[in-house]
Amino acid sequence: MLLIHMMEHDHGSGGHVHRESGHGGGGHHDEHGHKRSDHVGHGHVLEFKRRFILSSLATIPVLILSPAVQQALNFRLRFPGSDLALMLLSLFIYLYGGKPFLKGMVEELKGKRPGMMTLVGIAITVAFFYSASTLLWGGKTFYWELATLIDVMLLGHYLEMRSVMGASKALEELAKLVPKEAHLITGEGLRDVPVESLKRGDLILVKPFETIPVDGVVRSGETSVDESMLTGESNPVYKGPGDQVIGGSVNLEGSIEVEVRKAGKESYLMQVLELVRRAQESKSRTQDLADRAALVLTIISLGVSAVTFLVWTALKAPAFALERAVTVMVTTCPHALGLAIPLVVAVSTSLSAKKGILIRNRNPFERAREARAVIFDKTGTLTEGRFQVTDVIPLTLDRDGLIELAASLESRSEHPIARAIASLGGGQEVEGFRAIPGKGVEGYVKGKHVMVVSPQLVEEMGLSWGREVQEAMDQGKTVVFVVVDGKLAGAIALADVIREESKGAVRALKEMGLKVYMLTGDNSKVARWVAESLELDGYFAEVLPHEKALKVRELRSEVGSVIMVGDGVNDAPALVEADVGVAIGAGTDVAIESADVILVKNDPRDVVGLIELSRKTYRKMVQNLLWATWYNAISIPLAAGAFYPLLLSPAAGAILMSISTVVVAVNAKMLR
Repeated sequence: MLLIHMMEHDHGSGGHVHRESGHGGGGHHDEHGHKRSDHVGHGHVLEFKRRFILSSLATIPVLILSPAVQQALNFRLRFPGSDLALMLLSLFIYLYGGKPFLKGMVEELKGKRPGMMTLVGIAITVAFFYSASTLLWGGKTFYWELATLIDVMLLGHYLEMRSVMGASKALEELAKLVPKEAHLITGEGLRDVPVESLKRGDLILVKPFETIPVDGVVRSGETSVDESMLTGESNPVYKGPGDQVIGGSVNLEGSIEVEVRKAGKESYLMQVLELVRRAQESKSRTQDLADRAALVLTIISLGVSAVTFLVWTALKAPAFALERAVTVMVTTCPHALGLAIPLVVAVSTSLSAKKGILIRNRNPFERAREARAVIFDKTGTLTEGRFQVTDVIPLTLDRDGLIELAASLESRSEHPIARAIASLGGGQEVEGFRAIPGKGVEGYVKGKHVMVVSPQLVEEMGLSWGREVQEAMDQGKTVVFVVVDGKLAGAIALADVIREESKGAVRALKEMGLKVYMLTGDNSKVARWVAESLELDGYFAEVLPHEKALKVRELRSEVGSVIMVGDGVNDAPALVEADVGVAIGAGTDVAIESADVILVKNDPRDVVGLIELSRKTYRKMVQNLLWATWYNAISIPLAAGAFYPLLLSPAAGAILMSISTVVVAVNAKMLR
């Protein structure tokens, strides 16, 4: 479960803090990003593809009939009405192929935010109407430049849209693999029913090598399940009665009966798909920079075009001046600039989802690269969230004998501590079993009176323990004593065991230059033991849930931007208060409203992956913005004729622009 049941014990109201002194810093907490409304659909992709194909076919006769092309290739093709045919073919390309840009120009001007569509719309409009006017008074036409510009822009938009859609294609393909039917277990036997008809509480059978159709709980049977496509876990995961299974994972071995918990849109897989879509549509903070740059570039382009036209009109013929002005508008079109951020967003969102890192809000995800400290919740995050035996301390009995008696007796109890001890073995018959409320259990094993009791009862019995037992108690471990026939036979220490992955996560975070802290409601002794074992920079102990946000704020004021990692339940205020809130868990309830990022697996090392991906994503965004900006800085003077007679033609400008777009797209894909 992602919503892990906490086992922390709250003591006091103030909370104890133990940490090294941090560096001063002015941490701040920005608002979450807003949504993008221009989500790309499959229909839009096909529309651009269709417009590109038909416009390209119409461009062939336009090129053949264009005087400039005929002159360049040294041939002549003229017939009555050829000029009119050239104009009508270009009119089709202008209206049909150019429709998306003309429509976009109108929307941008209505919104008083001229950008890429405005530049393209103005360029093709000026080129067409100027060329059409030559039917009346003659002059040079720009039909072939108009046609090739529209073709290149349509191709660029098609490639962009296909790339954005392709980012979530793998997940959508996975969704298609979920079976349409399930084997429903009824009173009359098995019955195959549509998956969408299943409801919570239904019992289904999943056979070997079948894909599990819904999220649910195993009620009978044992197997191993391949969850790699969902969680990134490469090894098969054992599943037995009481274990949760996720729709979309593959049953590898035995048949299992599964009780339906979630199906359809409520399932884990569908929620992941929805999170991916939201994240792709989420407005990136870096995208705001790109939008501002596009607006500035639009103003510069129109201004330079106007100046270019006026200057060259005074120096040469109006036709040459118009050609230069149109070329400026064509080459400064911020197509690559508009593509720079969305493509990186799409790729990083898809890549993170495949790694089990689900991004709910883009802005906090991008802020993860600025983090100076990571705060982990303890129970269920750094630790496994369940009692395990850590020490067996024999006193008057040998280790095996001590375990046999204690485990046999505790096998009769359902207490979490009893279950942990019973898992060690035992198996002897117990007679006269009795619980001692609040203090332990007793009974007869192999004819001996055995008690497994608390330190309080041992003290009441007048028995004492040695230094080794006291050290375990000083570490905050839970210690129970085994008393046999009135004599102290030994002690067993238990604790919420530290995850092996936690050590690697803390070490990696420190190597990245971050400080690592722990925030827990557990007592100071337990917290100190965990902190020392993991070599943390500090810890907050005995903190009540409502006080956790205050501790996050306090630490942020000292060290700067912080990431809070918790389970999303009692850590919710702290997750919201942190610059980046990360919910960590194993995979069904993914829609935790308080978290910015959700880690599917119970693996603290994924926090390292999150920060690395944030850093690499930002670098790719900056690289793309720089490439698009430098391209325009070079092309504008050439297009305007500043280095006359070295000129950049409209066609050459369109080709260079398309190259810029391809470079930006390839650079974004290299994030993988």
